[in-house]
Order: sequence, then structure tokens, then C-alpha cells
Amino acid sequence: MAPKVWLNGELVERERALVSVFDHGLLYGDGVFEGIRSYGGRVFRLEKHVRRLFDSANGIRLTIPLAPQAVGEAVVATLQANGMKDAYIRVVVTRGEGTLGLDPNRCPKPNLFIITDRIELYPRELYENGLEIITASTMRNHPNAVNPRLKSLNYLNNILAKIEAIDAGTLEAVMLNHLGYVAECTGDNLFIVRDGRLFTPPIAAGILEGITRDEILDIARRGNIEIREENLTRQDLYVADECFLTGTAAEVVPVVGIDKRTIGSGKPGPVTKRLAEEFHRRTRG
Repeated sequence: MAPKVWLNGELVERERALVSVFDHGLLYGDGVFEGIRSYGGRVFRLEKHVRRLFDSANGIRLTIPLAPQAVGEAVVATLQANGMKDAYIRVVVTRGEGTLGLDPNRCPKPNLFIITDRIELYPRELYENGLEIITASTMRNHPNAVNPRLKSLNYLNNILAKIEAIDAGTLEAVMLNHLGYVAECTGDNLFIVRDGRLFTPPIAAGILEGITRDEILDIARRGNIEIREENLTRQDLYVADECFLTGTAAEVVPVVGIDKRTIGSGKPGPVTKRLAEEFHRRTRG
């Protein structure tokens, strides 16, 4: 069965899922998106993802041409049309076709498309043995320039930091904000464990409010793990007992080294394992 893409109300074959080269999403990164997961044919936290998509669109004054419920229904329809149960789903809304100028008012019709596919950000052994990462020199976007809470198509900031990670022989990089505090990684939120307590940068540090991040915080609260959302420095990462990353595609991946410094015992720690196991139970139970 040829893969199908939902494009402006129609399910079309992948090769026919085309947008104009004059689309402002392509020309200027003018659009928003969401990455969503399904497990066993059930879409995980679909309502939260759709709400964040609309919040991002509202933040850039982009009108999504469907109601939230209709977007959710289109996600499910695309998943079913491709016969996929465990999938990564990408929902994208662009400003649409316009002129070569910046004026968004010259883009009368937004484009909305939905892709379902499989994704594996990290090899399976890294979930068992842990990942080594670096601190990027590329700073996270200043929140007064492009608000990091907007999940926009303009990901150049993250891509530049990702290139640094690849050049260093790693798969991920920590990004600092304009004040020098830890923000997040190029595609994932970050947590550390110190003396049994869970720490993560606050939203005000210039991070995306991740759906998986929120899920881990909920699991920790229900498990009576003390949570601290506060500014973190690189030194806080270096002296942590445990560290892990969270994201829709990554799920929960342990970190065992940062900038050539070993984190804790150099192996995934007990709190990380406990949270990852409960997340696995929630998504696949």
C-alpha cells in the first residue's frame, strides 16, 4: 500500500503531496507544526498536541482552516489510511502560497498536511546504556525574538546546534539561553536528578513546553518525587546524579555524559529507569 498524506482535506499518495515553491512555509519558515505519536493504533495525548498546534498558530497570527476536533479526526484518518499502529505523526500548517515579499496578507489560503511515518532518533542500545551529549555554543533564541514556546517551522537555531553535536561525534547538544542558563536540547527537554530530587528548567528559561515533559512531571508527582523547576547551569549538569531527555520522538532517553564529563555512575540511574518504565506503561499499557 502506497503511503498516504492528508493534504488540505484529501488523502493523496506521497508523490502527489505537493505544495507551491511560493509557499511562505518554504520561503520563510512561516508556519507551525506538531510531532505526535501513536501506540497500538491509539494517538497519545492527541487533544494536548492539537491545542498546542492552535496556540502556536495563534502566536504567529496564522488561521488554521479547520476546527481543533476536525484536525484530530484528520490525524486519526491519516493513521488508519496508512494501516499504521505505532507511528510518528507530523501535522504541519503553512502560511500558504504568496509572493516573494514578506507580507503574510498576500497568502490567502493556508496549507495543512499530515504525514505518518516511523521514526527512531536514537539507537535502542542508547536507551539501555545512555547517551553522551555536549553543550552547544549556539544560543537558544532570545524569547523576545522568537518565542521558543511557538513550535514554528523556523528551526535553524536548533539545526545549527545539532550540527555542532554531529561535528563532536554525538547525537544531541544542550542549548543555553541568553542568560547562560540551561534551556533544552535541540529537540528534547532536559531533566537532572540530584539527591533523589528531579530538576528541570522552567518554561521561562526559553523552552518548549513539551507534552512528554509534562507527562514525566505528572508521573513524578504521582510517585512522590520532589520536583524543582528552576534555572540550571552547566555545573548543575556536571554534578548531577542522573540526567535524561524527553520528547515525543525520543520518549525518555538517559544521558550518561556531558562535555566529556561522566554523569553519576556513568549508567542510567534508578530514578530515570523508574520514570521511563512508567512512561512506557502509560503509552503502551
